[in-house]
Formats: sequence, C-alpha cells, structure tokens
Amino acid sequence: MEEISGSRLSNPQKTIEIIQKYDFVFQKKFGQNFLIDPHVLDKIVRAADIGKEDCVLEIGPGIGTMTQCLADQARHVVAVEIDRNLIPILEETLKDYDNVTVINDDILKVDVNGLAAEYNQSRPLKVVANLPYYITTPIIMGLFESGVPVDNITVMVQKEVADRMQAGPGTKDYGALSLAVQYYARPYVAANVPPNCFIPRPRVGSAVIRLTRHPEPPVRTRDPKLMFCLIRASFNQRRKTLQNSLNNSPDIDCPKEMIAAAIESLGLPSAVRGEALTLEQFAGLADRLSGELHL
Repeated sequence: MEEISGSRLSNPQKTIEIIQKYDFVFQKKFGQNFLIDPHVLDKIVRAADIGKEDCVLEIGPGIGTMTQCLADQARHVVAVEIDRNLIPILEETLKDYDNVTVINDDILKVDVNGLAAEYNQSRPLKVVANLPYYITTPIIMGLFESGVPVDNITVMVQKEVADRMQAGPGTKDYGALSLAVQYYARPYVAANVPPNCFIPRPRVGSAVIRLTRHPEPPVRTRDPKLMFCLIRASFNQRRKTLQNSLNNSPDIDCPKEMIAAAIESLGLPSAVRGEALTLEQFAGLADRLSGELHL
C-alpha cells in the first residue's frame, strides 16, 4: 500500500484517496464531514492563536487534516476521536508527528482535567473542534460548566448556531444559548464556511467561532444556577411576557406578585419579554428572587 503519511490532507483528491484506501464509510450518527479547504484550515489555526508552547485538545480529528496543521504550530496535540474506524487512518496520516496523541473515546466521557495535567502541567488548553452539529452545545457547555482549564475554544459549527452564540438582546437569534456562552466567554466569528468546503457536503452553511474564556464572569450573581433557570424559563415561551413565562414554569415556585415586584425593581415594564433582558439584568433578577427560590 502506498504511504500517505507526511502528505498534506487538505484537498479533495487526497481525502478521497484515503477514504477509498481504507474503505471508510461515513457514520451519520457521528455527523462526519471532513474539511477539504486549506484556506479555512488556516483561518481556524490563526483564530485559535496556536503557539509553540501551547497544548491543543482537538475534538473529532477525522482523518487528521486539521491535526497536521495544529501539530505544525503547537507543542503538543491531544486528538480525541470517537469513531474507532478512524484510528488506523490517524495512525498512518500522523505517523510523522511525534507531538500528537490520539485517544479513541467520547469527549463527553474524557477526563479533560487529567489530560491537562498529563500533557500541559494543568495549564489551560486550547480547544479546536469540527463538531457534529447535534452535539455542539453539550460539548461546549460541558467544557465551560465543568471548570476544566480552557483558554479558548475555536470550533466549526452550524452558521445559525454561531449567530445565536454571539447575538445580543432584542434580536431574533438571541436566546438561552447566547446568554450561556457569553457568561463564560467572548464569542468572535472568524469565518463563514460554505458547504462545498466539506466531504460530504452538509446541507447548511457553517461558521468558525472562537470563544475566548473570561477570566471572571462578566456579571456577578449570588446564584448562577437560579439565573440560568430563569433564563431557560424566559425563552421556553418566547412570545409570552417575562412575567408569564416565569409564572408558567414548573421549575420556578414563586408567587406571581413577587415575580412582578422583582421585574419592576429592575426598572423594567411589566410587559417586557425575556428576549429584551441583558445578562446583567438576568443576574439582577436572580439576586432579587434568590431569597425566595431554592433550586
């Protein structure tokens, strides 16, 4: 068999050659789409701000296209791939790189703290990922909420998801995801990516978004768990007023009058909707209700 290690993978012909050589079958359950545009790869690496002292956690390396680019720039790359059928391919395409560790596992079950300790002296990792769209939010929020050491996450996501992550109050894309992401990180869209940049082509456009973790949350609240409970409730019935959304939520056991008083105390009109509130206002609302609600 002809060796493919050491060759650049970022073109359609090389990707097709590897797929055919290994009789690889795309798994719909893993949402696999391999990036084949070198310009997009460059944009991802630049957006992630990878340097020679960095340890990168790559989620979903596929056949190793992005992994090669990351390994050229970073001190070490830890690539976590869930599909065991890709492991033999990665062993070949990455055999010339002595600074790459491939782990066959589900990132949601991996001890990221352990990886940071083993490969980066527990210093913050930089995360790069081309994620299946259906699992994007659980992975990103899992990394943030678990408190693992992460400097930034640069990820390929469905374009509408990227739009929601960076949306502000009063816009159609603004919602619970916007507030959750912006509580933990500063979002920046580095590139929009059309479907023809992938094999196979996805049905929707994609975007590269960098989420730079805040050293400290941009707002302070006595009870972040309550704040996010209020946020979720306010967007579960988006077209209703904030007061009615909170009153109707089975997760919020609080007298209607108390909710109305808390909203009024923020200087907001009684008919205000949740989509109009900033993260700071949700934090203030949580603080006003924290003595009455125990989650």
